[in-house]
Amino acid sequence: MSYCPGPLSCDIRKNIVTNLFVRSLSYSTTDDSLRDLFATVGTVVSAKVIMDRDTNRSKGFGFVEMGSDEEARAAIAQLDGKELDGRTIIVAEARPREERPAFRN
Repeated sequence: MSYCPGPLSCDIRKNIVTNLFVRSLSYSTTDDSLRDLFATVGTVVSAKVIMDRDTNRSKGFGFVEMGSDEEARAAIAQLDGKELDGRTIIVAEARPREERPAFRN
C-alpha cells in the first residue's frame, strides 16, 4: 500500500502534470482567449484568468488544466515564450498552493 502525505494528490508523487501556471498575461486576456490558445495543443479541461476582486481587473496570471500529462507537457514546450494578446507568456507546471496562516486583527 502506498502513502500520499498531506493534501497533495498521489498523481504529483508520480510526476504527472495536468495543471499549468501561466504568467505575464495581458490585462485584456480572458478565460476564453487563454482556453483557445491552449486548445491548439490539446484538450483543455479548464482555463481561468485570476481577477482582482476589488478592481475586477486581471492580476496578470492564470491557470490551465489540460486533459493529460502529455498534453500539459506539450503545452509547456510549445507555448512557453509565445505571444498572447501582445504579451510574451510564461507557462510552467503549477505547484500546490502553500498554506498561509489565517489573518487576524
